[in-house]
Amino acid sequence: MTSSATTISERLFLGVNQSATGFKWIDRLGLREANIALAIAQNHGMPDLVARVLAGRGVSLDNAPLFVEPTIKSLMPDPASLTDMERAAGRIADAIANRKKVAIFGDYDVDGACSSALLSRFLTHYGVANAIYIPDRIFEGYGPNPQAMRELAAQGASLIVTVDCGTNSAAAIEAAREAGSDVVVLDHHQVGEALPQAAFAVVNPNREDDISGQGHLCAAGVVFLTLVQVLRTLRERRIASDISAPDLLSMLDLVALATICDVVPLRGVNRAFVVKGLLVARAQQNAGLAALARVSRIGEPLNSFHLGFIIGPRINAGGRIGDAGLGARLLTLDDPVAAEGIAQELDRLNQERQAMEVQMLAEAETEAAVEIGGGQGPAIIVTASETWHPGIVGLLAARLKERARRPAFAIAFNQNGIGTGSGRSITGFDLGRIVRGAVEKGLLVKGGGHAMAAGITVERDKLGALRAYFEEVASIAVAKLRDNQSLAVDGALSASGATLALHDALEKAGPYGSGHPQPVLVLPHHRLIGASVVGKDHIRASLAGADGKRVNAIAFRAGGSALGDFLLKQQGQSTHIAGNLSINHWNGSSTTQIRIIDAALAV
Repeated sequence: MTSSATTISERLFLGVNQSATGFKWIDRLGLREANIALAIAQNHGMPDLVARVLAGRGVSLDNAPLFVEPTIKSLMPDPASLTDMERAAGRIADAIANRKKVAIFGDYDVDGACSSALLSRFLTHYGVANAIYIPDRIFEGYGPNPQAMRELAAQGASLIVTVDCGTNSAAAIEAAREAGSDVVVLDHHQVGEALPQAAFAVVNPNREDDISGQGHLCAAGVVFLTLVQVLRTLRERRIASDISAPDLLSMLDLVALATICDVVPLRGVNRAFVVKGLLVARAQQNAGLAALARVSRIGEPLNSFHLGFIIGPRINAGGRIGDAGLGARLLTLDDPVAAEGIAQELDRLNQERQAMEVQMLAEAETEAAVEIGGGQGPAIIVTASETWHPGIVGLLAARLKERARRPAFAIAFNQNGIGTGSGRSITGFDLGRIVRGAVEKGLLVKGGGHAMAAGITVERDKLGALRAYFEEVASIAVAKLRDNQSLAVDGALSASGATLALHDALEKAGPYGSGHPQPVLVLPHHRLIGASVVGKDHIRASLAGADGKRVNAIAFRAGGSALGDFLLKQQGQSTHIAGNLSINHWNGSSTTQIRIIDAALAV
C-alpha cells in the first residue's frame, strides 16, 4: 500500500488519522500510481477519477483499454493447461458417448449450486441422464462422504463428478471406486492432504503440481473451463456430432453469480466472466435466476450487488436452514412456474434465516462485548452457544469481525458437546494457517480454510484451550494490524460531481469485488442534513456541498455502531464523508447516492 518514497502519515487523506470507525484515511495512490493515472487520463481520454481507480488497482497505461473492455476471447486460458484436465474431459466425453448416467455431487453454497447446474444443463443437452446430490450441511457436513457415494453408485451412476468439493475426500472417493463408479473431481479449494488416489482425475488449479496460474477461479469457473475442453474432445473424437453444441456463453450468468458470491479475486478471466455473465443475467434467460429476481423485487438491471447480496443469500438459505438441493435444482429449471415455486420457498427460508440471524447476532455481540470488556480484549473473538443454528455461524462470524475489527469465530454446539464453527479474518491475518496449527496440536477435531475464512469442528471441553492457543499465536500480529488499519481512498468528489455519467464511467472500471475493491470516494467538508434511522438500522442523510448542491446518502446497518452514532450526532455539521457512488432506482427514475462507509470530523 505504501510506496518506498512516502510513509502512510505523509499520505493521510485530508489529514484523517482516526475516523469515526477508528481508521486512518490514506491516499490509495503513491507518486508512481498518480503519474500512471495522469497518463491513463491523458492518453486514453478517461475521466480523472476512473484513471485513478485503474492505476490504484495496478492497471498499467498500456492495459487500461483492454481492462475496461474485457472479453472472454482475450482472457480465456487454455483449459488443457490445468493438470488432469484432458483426462477429466475425456471421461465426461465417454459418458456422453455411451449415454451412461452421471451423478453430480456438489457443495451446498452458491458456487456449488451454480457448478452443479452448469454441468447438469450441459449433460441434459446431450440427453445424458444425470442427478444432482447436495449433502445436508448439518447431518453430512462439507464434501463427499462414503455412504452417499456408495448410494450414488448403487443408483447406477457409472461416473460421479464432484464440483466445488472432493479434493480432500480420499475415503469417500475410494468408497465410490470400490462400488464401481469412476470419480472426477472439479474443485478449487486448497489441498489439505494428499490428493485422492482413487479419483479418475482431479482438476484443481490450486493443487501443487498445477502450473496454469488459474488458482483464482471459483469452482464454477473450473467447471466452465472443463466444459470447453469437453466440447473440444467431442469434436476431436466425432462424438455426438449429430447434436449441435450447447451455447456455453449463454450459461455465463451462473459463472458470474458463483464468481461474485464465492468472493474470488476479480482478475484475469474472472473479470470477463462477471462482465459478460451480467449481460446474460439481465436478459433473464435462466428461469431460476429470473424467478429469484422477481421474488426479491429487484426493479432494475441486475448488477454485482444484486447477485452478491440479494440473489446469492436466497440460494444459500436452502443450504443453511432448509433443503440444501433447492438452489441447484432451481438453476437447472426451464419451467418458469416450477421455478417460481422454488424461488418463493428460498425467499421464505431467507426471511427465516434473517430472523434467526438477528437473534443469534444479539447474543453473539453480548458475549463478544463481555470478552472485550473495557480493554483491548482477545486478539480473536470466539463466541459459542448450544442454541445457535450451525448453518448461520458463518454469517455471525462475519458480522462480529466487522463490529470488533478483529478475526472472529462463532460456534454452534450440539447436545453431544461437538461444535461446528466458522471464522472470518481481517486483511493481513491468515486464519487458515492458525486453524491448521490448532488441528496439529489436537485442539480441533478437524478444521481448514484459507486466509480470510475457516471452518472448524471442536469439542466443548477444549474450547478454553483453543482460545488460549489463538491468543498465544495471534495477539501480537492482530494488535499490529488493528493499530494500522486504514481506509484507502481513491479520490475526492463533490455533491455536484456525483452524477450518473460519473457512475457509469466508474462502472466501466469494474466489476468490483475481491481483489478489485469498490472505489472509495471522499466528499470533503459537506454538511450533513437530516440524518435519521430508516428500515433495519440504516442511517439516511443528505450531503450538501459548499455550492449548496446536494446528494442523498445512506449507511447500511450503521444503527448502533460507531459510524451511525457519529452521523446522528453531526447533524448540520461540516464533515468528511467516505463512501461508494451508487444508483438508487425508484419509481422509474434513477438518481445517484452515496453509500457511506466512514466519516470524519472536518477540521
